[in-house]
Parts: sequence; structure tokens; C-alpha cells
Amino acid sequence: MIAKTSRRPERTAAPDARAQAAAKNRPLVEDIRLLGRILGEVILEQEGRAAYQLVERVRQLAVAYRLKSDAGAGRELGRLLKSLSADQTVSVIRAFSYFSHLANIAEDRHHVRRRLYHERLGHRQRGSLAYSLDKLRKAGLGPDAIAQALQHAVVSPVLTAHPTEVQRKSILDAERAIAGFVAARDALHTEAELRANEDSIRARVTQLWQTRMLRTARLTVADEIENALSYYPITFLTQIPRLYRELEEALGGAPLPGFLRMGHWIGGDRDGNPNVGAETLRLALRRQAEVVLGHYLGEVHQLGAELSISAMLAPPSAELLALADASHDASEHRQDEPYRRALIGMYARLAATLHALAGTEALRHAVGSQQPYPDPQAFAADLKVIEESLRAGHAASLVAPRLAPLQRAVQVFGFHLATVDLRQSSDKHEAVLAELLRVARIEPDYAALDEAARRTLLLRLLDDARGLRVRDAEYSALAQGELAVFEAAAEMRRRYGPMALCHYVISHTEEVSDLLEVLLLQKECGLLHGTLDAQASAGLMVVPLFEMIGDLRRAAGIMREYFALPGVLPMLLRSGGGQEVMLGYSDSNKDGGVFTSNWELYRAETALVELCAPLLREHGLRLRLFHGRGGTVGRGGGPSYQAILAQPPGTVNGQIRLTEQGEVIASKYANPEIGLRNLQTLVAATLEATLLRPTRPAPKAFLDAAEAISQAGFAAYRKLVYETPGFVDYFFAATPIREIAELNIGSRPASRKAAPGAKGAIEDLRAIPWGFSWGQCRVALPGWCGFGSAIESFLGQGEGRAERLALLQRMHRQWPFFGALLSNLDMVLAKTDLGIAERYAELVEDRRSARRIFGLIRAEWQRANDALTLITGEGQRLQSNAALARSIEHRFPYLDPLNHLQVELMRRHRQLGPEAKDAAAPRVRRGIHLSINGIAAGLRNTG
Repeated sequence: MIAKTSRRPERTAAPDARAQAAAKNRPLVEDIRLLGRILGEVILEQEGRAAYQLVERVRQLAVAYRLKSDAGAGRELGRLLKSLSADQTVSVIRAFSYFSHLANIAEDRHHVRRRLYHERLGHRQRGSLAYSLDKLRKAGLGPDAIAQALQHAVVSPVLTAHPTEVQRKSILDAERAIAGFVAARDALHTEAELRANEDSIRARVTQLWQTRMLRTARLTVADEIENALSYYPITFLTQIPRLYRELEEALGGAPLPGFLRMGHWIGGDRDGNPNVGAETLRLALRRQAEVVLGHYLGEVHQLGAELSISAMLAPPSAELLALADASHDASEHRQDEPYRRALIGMYARLAATLHALAGTEALRHAVGSQQPYPDPQAFAADLKVIEESLRAGHAASLVAPRLAPLQRAVQVFGFHLATVDLRQSSDKHEAVLAELLRVARIEPDYAALDEAARRTLLLRLLDDARGLRVRDAEYSALAQGELAVFEAAAEMRRRYGPMALCHYVISHTEEVSDLLEVLLLQKECGLLHGTLDAQASAGLMVVPLFEMIGDLRRAAGIMREYFALPGVLPMLLRSGGGQEVMLGYSDSNKDGGVFTSNWELYRAETALVELCAPLLREHGLRLRLFHGRGGTVGRGGGPSYQAILAQPPGTVNGQIRLTEQGEVIASKYANPEIGLRNLQTLVAATLEATLLRPTRPAPKAFLDAAEAISQAGFAAYRKLVYETPGFVDYFFAATPIREIAELNIGSRPASRKAAPGAKGAIEDLRAIPWGFSWGQCRVALPGWCGFGSAIESFLGQGEGRAERLALLQRMHRQWPFFGALLSNLDMVLAKTDLGIAERYAELVEDRRSARRIFGLIRAEWQRANDALTLITGEGQRLQSNAALARSIEHRFPYLDPLNHLQVELMRRHRQLGPEAKDAAAPRVRRGIHLSINGIAAGLRNTG
């Protein structure tokens, strides 16, 4: 049993760095061993000794294969896996999958433990709010300057649902309970307490083992909405007010504006998802209102219990008495308790608001009947009455614990909880408008018009007060569905407030007309008021999304032409004074490779800032960039702090939105302490990037080198992925893309056109399953492909090579963009394993083609690895990232077996065929899907 003294290694003097590291990590090792032992005991109890021994034998062989300590381990492991029945295989996969989940819990706890330890010593950890505020102070920026920067700031993480969201809520709930018990162990003293705690962990691990890990039906949009909302009671509703409080205290106590707000795509993202429409939008906002009002009701109830203040002992303000009298609470027991009476009336009004906005009833019965609050501001005003009365009555100490966080929550979350973005592909808008114009006999063939003719027509219609629809005309299901979404958006804004819906993202923006089409559809449905030539204002900001390499190169030009159109700039200023532009990391990576994607994003951001700088100076128009980052490096993932600081000079300027996707949501926000730290990191990096970043661009030599590397990397990436004969067949055979398409892990199809399991074009495949598949087979090709060849080409041979290498090394040290990119490459290369990837290559039927293409992949991987070593001088991956190196050391020996098992089951599955009636077929498919879940959990990112 673990004694309390063994869990404080920080106080133990260590003779050398290795001993210090071991002491520092001892609590983590102990937690992993504890959870692993309990899992083993549960497996022994539930499945028997033979199953327990089988799991252990697979683990030993996988470790030997990884370490190459036993030349025959690979062959023996292969024979053993082939001999397993479907049921045995599923049992082993579940064991290793749950170990990955439990290891995540231990790591999260150790992360919090180390942070608290450093905070107690007064250390400032990089990426923390305290660290950034200290940097700002040392740079001569006081609280007033920082507070001023936040006056117009917007920091918004946006939760999205994608086809790689593999965790079930039941599993997450059980794991949160285990995490709580593991955290509690640090404060336990006696053997009895530790035993009781261990029994509690064992109960929840037993629950996990007996809980189905996979969904039996495909995830619906409603399920995705519920998954996202589950993070609010745990993290966002409590930790965001806490962040504001800590920041205000650090800046001297002055109240800050509500600059940090949450966003969602779930329920409003229609791009490629036929299951999203007007009804899912209504459902999303109704459930969001129910969650946030439920939180307010609970807090008001608790305040009523706490504010038992008697008017005989502390006279209240006249305003508080009026609020109490308005409650109609006639209880004799509370006649001298005005705060309780006031809160009873407020509770009744909140309950009425809940019924009006969400159609549900409060859990606790309201005393008396009240009118609902018309808006959050009215509720906030009542809370302000309570605060001012408490302060006037010498009870200010009662404000901070619950009332102040509730007031901040109302300011941030309102009655809508989070802003829901709408998104649709530009070709859908074109099709709807073409139909409306044809039926109205305005333009018979809109799609045939060139861009200039489209703009002329759209501008004329935007200046016309009349609508486009013809009464009693029959429109297609597409047109009816799209118009219904716009009309629902107008209705939801009236119902939940303008912050409920603010943005309309246009996927595949390629022309200015793509933006004008959405403005015209807004006008048709009452979201754009006035005409473009006379006081127009748009309810929804039209946000172009530039995704492909060519689109990124044209982004600034398109926006320049858009701003120059008559009436557009005045409309933007009347509609809030801002313009958001979204940049897509995923598709640009799939299109051009990791370096070119990052470089073209950098160039596009720089060009957009140069375009908008005079508009800000002369008209006050603010540019905000919206970063469509995924979880993996190949989709723009990586540490948020580093990524924000690596943005080009002037591109943040206090304004940033970014998507949080896939497993990243659970890993960042399932634990409230880690969730707080991640939110602090976003704010800290935004402040640093706004107030400390240089205003001058990077040196021309750096920019020229990056352009040369990008061109060479683009050519190398395209040559391998798009021009190598047989590469498409290899991808569909040597990765689990076919099996992923069958897994019930998202409401959106994996492919835009052909059935995702078929051998279609890579261009048609969504970037998310593309990256997910490469990650599963431990190649992670989107995260590094093309970089090694690009560096090799840039350096060349002979004269000048040493100078060019010195330039790259200087770029690594001095240029945040290049340094962050190499850091992410380091991370993704460390997570690859070409020994395991080679086992997936054995699934390709054409063995000669498999050897040829895998040889090309291996050679390109080696070039990337060598180039990174050459530039950074670090011979080992993660040499400067001890935390991730530690994580890989602890988890990968338990992750590798899942890959070996997945390969074996994929082989069986494909031999049986998709229509197989064999009794083992469902269990084989289940085993594959379980392995996908476990590998995703072990890698800690999916999409």
C-alpha cells in the first residue's frame, strides 16, 4: 500500500539529474502501477486466470518486439495472435484499451500535482497566466495596459464534433470518478483511508470492465450535443468565472469585460452532414439554455441556503427589500430574511425562464408563480442588487464564494451558454440561390454566370427591398432545408439573444460572390436588415473559410475585393465593426503537406493583417482570425500556447478563435483543473502575442528560406501522395480507413462523395479520417511528410551548404513560427513507429507494391528525422520535452499490443468480407472498433 510520505518526492534531495527525474515522477509511476494492478485484479476476477495470463504474455512479446530484445518475438507474437479466438482477442483488446484510459488519468493527475507543487514554491510555469503576467510586468506593462488590451479582446475556444469523437459519455463519467479518487489519495494519511479509496477505484474499474465501450448505433447530432454539454457542469461553468477572478485579482481588482466566451459548431455545422438542419439548431440552443439555466437555478438555491441574514441584525438596502417583497413569499419563518425571500422570487423567475426557453421544469418546485426574465441582463441586475446590499451591510465577504462567480457566469454565458456557428459549403448556397432566381424569373441559369456577372446581380438584389420567393411555388428539399436554417437562426436570435448566433462560416470560399450569396440569403430570411445601399446591418457575420493551398493564396485578394464593394464596409461597421476570417489547417495539409500548409497559412495571415491594418486605423474595422485546428499535428494541432505565439506579428491583436476537436476536448477539459490551465493558456498566449510580439516581420532571409522549403516540400508531398502509382490502394489497404468508416463514432460521413470504404480518390476523403487513419497505424504521415525532402533540397551539396544549415539553425532559435513547427514535428515523429507500421503494410495484397510504397514512406520518414536532428542538434526525439517523453515511455509498451491485435483482426475481417455471415464476424468487427478506441486513447489525439 502507498504511504503518504512516498507521495512527496519533491522534498527529497536527489544526487543527480536522473535521480531527481525519477523522484519527481515517482507518484506518477505509483499511480500507474496502482491502476494497472487493480485492472489486472478485475480481469482476473471477471475473465479468469487464463485470460489474465494471456494479456500478460501479449504485453511481454510486444515489449520485446519494440525493444528488439528477442529476435523471435515478432514471429511468436504473430503466431499467438493468429491462434486467438475472436472472444479472446476482444478480451485482450479491452484490457489494453482500458489501461490506456487509466494511464491518461494518472498522467492528468500528475500534471496537476506538479503544477500545484510549482505554484506553492512560487515558480512561474511557461504557459501559465502568472508566467505571462510576470513577463508583461517585466516588459513595463502594468495592470492598466493589460486591462486596456482586454477591453476589445475576444478569446473563444469553439467545440466541434467530428467523426473521430470516440469516447462514450458513460465511459467518461466512470473515468471522472476514478480521477477523483486518484486525486484524493494525495491527501490521505492512514492505511484504512487508502484501502477504502482503493476499494472505490476498484468498484469504478469493475464498472468500466462491465460497461460497453462502443456504441451500438451511429452517433446522432443529439448525442454529439449532449457530449459537448457534459463538459460545462464539470469545467466551463465553474472554471471560466474562476479564471476571470484570478485575472482580475492579478490586475488590481478592476472588473474586466467578458472577453473569454465559448463557441460551438455542434447542431449548426451542416457542411457534409445531412443530419444537421433547422431542428438540430433549435435542439442545440434549447439544450444549451437548459444546461445554463439549470446551473443558475442550482446556484441561486445554494445562495438562498447561505444568505440566512436577518434584517434585524443587518438591515438590507431598499432595493433588496423591494426585490424580497416582489417574491410573494408569505412564509412566516422567512419574514426577517430578505435575502432568502429575494432569492426565492429570483428562483421562481428563473424556473419560468427555463420553461419558456427550454420547455422543461426546474428540479425544485418554485414558490409562487413569476414572469420569466426577459433577458440575462435583468437577472444580472437582480444579482447586482444583492451584491450591493451585502457590501453596504458589511457582508462583502459573502460575495466572493458564490455570488461573484454566478454574476460572472451570467455575463459570459447569458441564457444561451455558447455561441453556435452556422456552417455550410458555398456550392449549397449557389444551388439554393440559382433555384430561387430561376423560379422568380430573375436569372434562368445563375450557375452559368461568370464572377463579375454574379457580383453585379447579387449587389443589385441586395439593394432591392423585395424578397425572392414566389408564393405557392414549389421548391426543392435542398432549398427548403437551407432557408429553414436561416429562418430558424432569426427565430433563435430573438429567443435566446443575439450572442446565441453570430457567425456564418462558408466552407470552400473561392470567390467574393460566395460571401454575397450568404448575405442575400440572410436578407431573404430577415437576418439582414435594410439594403446594402441604405443602412444595412447583418445579424450573422459572414465568415469565409479558406482551406486549400490555392484558396489560402487568394484569401487577402478576395477580402480586398469584398471590402471594396459599395455598401459592404459601412454594413460591417454597423454590424459590430469586425470581420472574421477562418483558416483551415486540415484540408490545406492534405492538399500540400505539413510545411506548405503551415507556411501558406502564415503568408495568408500576414497578407490579411496588412490589408486590414489601414481599415482598423481609418474606420475601426477589426480583423479576427479563426483557426480551424484539429487534434493532430497534421491538422494544425500541438500546444496552443506555442501555436498562438508562433502567429505572424500583428495577427492576434487581442482577437482569436480556434476549434477544439476530437479527443482533444476530453484530454483538455474533462478534468476541471487541467481545463482551467488550458483556458489560462489561451488567455496568456493571447496577451503575450498582443502586447509583446514584435511588430516587424521576420528577416527576409528567413522568409525566403521558408518559401524555398515550402516549394520543395509541396513537390515531395504531392509526388508521394498524389503521383505515386498504387498509393491510393496502399492507403486503403494498409490503414484502417475502411473499418473507421464503419465505426459509430460520428454523425457525419467520412467521405464527401464515394462510400468511404471504397477505393475512391484521396481528394474526396475528408481530412479528418485521412489523418486519423495514418495515426492509427502509427505512421502519422500528414504530420511530417515532405519536410525531410524539402530540407535536403534546400541544403543541397557542396558550396554554401554550411551557411544554409546555419541559417536554418538560426531560424529554429529565433523565429517562433519555425521553432513551433519543428517542435510539433519532433512530437509527431516520436509517436510514429515504422516497425508497427510495417505490420500494417503486410495487409496489402500486392506485396511488391506494398514493399515499394512502404520503402518510399520509410525513406521520407528517415529524411524528416535526419533533418530535424541536423537543425535542432537533438539526436533523440523529445530531448527537450521531458513530459511527453515520459508519457510515451509509460504508455507505448501497452499501446503497441493494440496495434498488433488490430492488424490481425483487420486481416480476418477482410478475409471474411463485409457481408460475411460467419458467427465470428460481428466479434471481429467489434474487436477492430475496440482497438481503434484504445489506440486513440493511447495516442491522446484522433482528429
